[in-house]
Amino acid sequence: MGAIRYASDWSMLFRLGNNFIGVFGVVLGSIVAVGGIPEGIFAQTTILHSASVLFFMCSWNAVNDIYDYEIDLINRPDRPLPGGRISIKSAIIASVITMLSSISSLVICYYLLSSAELDAGLTISDWLPSTLIWGTALILLINYEFPFGLRLKEKGLPGNIAISLSVGLVVVFGSSAALQPFNTRVWSLFTIGTLYIISREIIKDVEDMEGDVGRNTLAMRIGADNARTIAWVVSLLALASMLIPFAIGIFPPLHVVLVIPAVMTLMMVKGKIITGEDNSASGLLKKSMLLGLTAILISSLL
Repeated sequence: MGAIRYASDWSMLFRLGNNFIGVFGVVLGSIVAVGGIPEGIFAQTTILHSASVLFFMCSWNAVNDIYDYEIDLINRPDRPLPGGRISIKSAIIASVITMLSSISSLVICYYLLSSAELDAGLTISDWLPSTLIWGTALILLINYEFPFGLRLKEKGLPGNIAISLSVGLVVVFGSSAALQPFNTRVWSLFTIGTLYIISREIIKDVEDMEGDVGRNTLAMRIGADNARTIAWVVSLLALASMLIPFAIGIFPPLHVVLVIPAVMTLMMVKGKIITGEDNSASGLLKKSMLLGLTAILISSLL
């Protein structure tokens, strides 16, 4: 039982459940870019990109808990660090190891592509945007989390946007794994995911208001109700970004029926926002986003 609890604590620290959503985003981006299941060299590069994202997010989440230690003593006393089940020193070591593992995955990918026989018109330069995407995510992380950066986490909406951009980039990262970093369909996915995450981040800040004294979050600055209203407006933009690509032919127009479950789930969010059920609203936003992305995945495979 002790070993199981120990593994569970590390899983909680790394937020492995959320990380696998990032892996799903990489695979989704690759599938949408190639219009089917990646094969051959692209299957290998997609796996390596997925590993890189998994390790990157593990490191990110460990760092987040390290810097949120004082806040989590109030908001999340059940988490591994404030609960004393994992030491801060161990968390720092783990964050370094996982970040190095993320870099190593990209290095292996580069050498794999360098020695591979690519299809006509494709070169290693088509993969290089992967390093730019990875670097952009790292810069966003530094300026979101670290005291020597911009500390966007403490600046409300800019922090929500930074974290959302970094997560949304995973689908473009997956597209780059297939040597198609500028694929229009994938950038549509990026827009959809980013807007969903911004809305959810705002709601989560409303949830954390009690322990966020001293932080300049959007909810703390303009009040819970106003922040909820902005979150709803952003979620409507996410809805528009999900439907427009079908309307203008980026995705097959007839496949719009596939996103109906996502749309219906999103419509349920408004009631939860009105009644102040922030946890339920956050959960519905996440569910709607996953339903929408899954619909686009199915559309790409048909």
